[in-house]
Formats: sequence, C-alpha cells, structure tokens
Amino acid sequence: MTPEKTRQIVNKYSFRVKKGYGQHFLIDEHVKAKIINACELTKDDFVIEIGPGIGSLTEALAGRAGKVCAIEIDGGLIPILAETLADYENVEIINNDALKTDINEIIKKSGMKSVKVAANLPYNIATAVITELLGKRYPIETITVMVQKEVAERLMAGPGTKNYSSLSLFIQYYSEPFLVANVPVNSFVPRPNVDSAVVRLNVRKKPPECAMAANGELLFKIIRAAFAHRRKTLVNCLADENIEKDELERILCGIGLSKQIRGEAMSLEDFARLAVEIGKREEINYN
Repeated sequence: MTPEKTRQIVNKYSFRVKKGYGQHFLIDEHVKAKIINACELTKDDFVIEIGPGIGSLTEALAGRAGKVCAIEIDGGLIPILAETLADYENVEIINNDALKTDINEIIKKSGMKSVKVAANLPYNIATAVITELLGKRYPIETITVMVQKEVAERLMAGPGTKNYSSLSLFIQYYSEPFLVANVPVNSFVPRPNVDSAVVRLNVRKKPPECAMAANGELLFKIIRAAFAHRRKTLVNCLADENIEKDELERILCGIGLSKQIRGEAMSLEDFARLAVEIGKREEINYN
C-alpha cells in the first residue's frame, strides 16, 4: 500500500487519528518487507496481528501466511479494514482491545499449530502487550513487533548499560530478542516524535539453561526489587524486602559476587544463582 493510497483511504473515510491509541500508519515499503521477511511465514502459519491500522501490513501478512487474525481496538478503522482486506479470505478482523482478548481461544479456533505474532504496536501499550504475550506462555513461536527505539534498546540491553532493566531480564528469560531494523520517523503517517525499531522475539519453550534451576516467581521478585532503586546496592534493595543483610552478603560471597554489587551489573545467570541460594534458605522470610 503506497503512501498516496494510504492518504486516499484515510481521506475517503474522513478518518482522524486518535492520539490516545498512538496511531501511526506505516508507509515505508522497505520496512514492511523487513518485517515480513523477519516473520519467516509459510502457509502453515497462523498470524495474530495487533493493531492493523488500515491494513497495510495485514495485506502482506495475508499473502504469505495461511490465516491472519487482525485485532483492532478502534471501531472507526473496521470499515476501512473491510475494504482494504476484501480480497483476502484468510483474514479475520476482531474489533477489540488486544489486552482484553482471549488469545488462547483465537489460537484454538484457528486450528493451526504454528502461531506467530506481528504488530506495529502503539508506544503507550507496547510493553504491556509484549509482557502479556510472553508471561502467559501462549503457544506462540515468534513475536515480531515495531516499537519505540528506546523500548527496543531496553528489550535487548545487557548488564552495565543504561537501558538494562527488569524488563530486559523478563524478555530474555522468556525469549531471544533480535534487532530487525531501525525505523526513522518519516516511515509513518502521521510522523511520530521519536524513531522506532523492529524487534523479533524468538519465544522460548522453557527458561534458558542458566535459569532452569531457579524458581521463576522468586527470581522475578528479586529482580523487581533490585531495579526498584537503581542507586542502591542489591543488599540494600533486598533488605527492604525482609532479607537480612548479613545473610544476603554471605550468599553473594558464596556465589562469587561483591557485597556492593547493584542489580544493573548482574546478568540473568547471576540473578538465577542468587534465587536458587535464597530459595534454599527456608529461614529467610521472603514474601
């Protein structure tokens, strides 16, 4: 779908972009091609697209995949999608909030085993959608998403970098993230205020080897506490969570970490080893 056709469709339906939905329609064909290629689609794939907009990416997905389910929250876009996707019998359009949609039911209804997600996500819900898809362990193979560049950097950040956070660890626990492309503001209508990036997440069927021995719930309680106050040492962060400092210092020394270490300097493996040792000590009251 060319930029001119995009504008014609928007004008035909007198559609006005709703800032609350973070609507920016992709018009760059090269970027669209990179997204499609990153999805690695075949006719055996069922694709869930979140936020199809006017259907530009949806058309390309439908041409490659076996079936596509496009979930769009804005009712004003439904008649536009009905027109732009009229030639594709393998597309279902659902007018609903993706965060309130029964994804498992959609997958079950598709009758297909290979499930992938593609999305040009509004910046204001990008993190919520990604963590929902991963955290609920839906039977999804890959998630290829357009997000704000800063969010993409956080998803892939490693220890010691400014963008490293609890989100980075969550993403890397549930998936393997890869940068597909950086996307400038002129790739959209209307133009956003910041650059974007396309990221592909290869969803893990089980936690990475380094974290297999850790209790997942305890692991993420520790991670969230560690990043709640970035300037504090890990010992002080976890002391706020009812773990005795002396005991925690002994644990850190036992696994080869400094008593002065901060969460931002710890890898997923470091956090996992810490969680295992804390989990062994039943006398520690960690709620």
